[in-house]
Amino acid sequence: MSSDLRSRKRLATRQGISNAATRLFFERGFDHVTVDQIAAAADVGRMTVFNYFPRKEDMFFDRDEEGRELLRAALRQRDPSVAPIETLRLLAHGLVAEDSPYVRFTVESQGFIQTIEGSESLKARARAIRDEIAQVVAMALAECVGREAGDPAAHLAAGLLLATWSVALIQAHRGFRERQDTGAAQAVFLAIVDKGSIGLSAAMAGTPYA
Repeated sequence: MSSDLRSRKRLATRQGISNAATRLFFERGFDHVTVDQIAAAADVGRMTVFNYFPRKEDMFFDRDEEGRELLRAALRQRDPSVAPIETLRLLAHGLVAEDSPYVRFTVESQGFIQTIEGSESLKARARAIRDEIAQVVAMALAECVGREAGDPAAHLAAGLLLATWSVALIQAHRGFRERQDTGAAQAVFLAIVDKGSIGLSAAMAGTPYA
């Protein structure tokens, strides 16, 4: 079997497990679904599930690593004439324009949010992911301007950025829940990101991040 075929089969198996898990999580609630039930629904063995997803939470947040790489890539590939903070603001606008699953405000995305809200373990994992992404962004910010990974300004900028995006996402999802209007929810998200970016640029004045 060629390496390309093996890779495709692995990706297909992973996606199959993730899809089965997501369906069960939405139907029954995250805490009421077992790994054995997920394995049966995906038609794989229990150990196969753990080979792809070490924790049950990883099956729910299965796009986590892809999202981190998206942020890293935006900063690595940025136009040198565009400040890092502005690069990330533009990334938010680009994600909305291309209907990225990370900033999608639909009936389906409400199921995702409601599943998180119904599980303490998912809420805890979501908070941990936010903190981990802040570290990723801090390191990527510092790297893209040639500073040390521990640069305090980079960590401050990353913390403020994640706080801004978190508020923007929460408010946009809340707005969609109330009005069922995707366009309005997208506008709320981008307005908060834009306003937060202005504040972030002011806070980072005098650094290479702004």
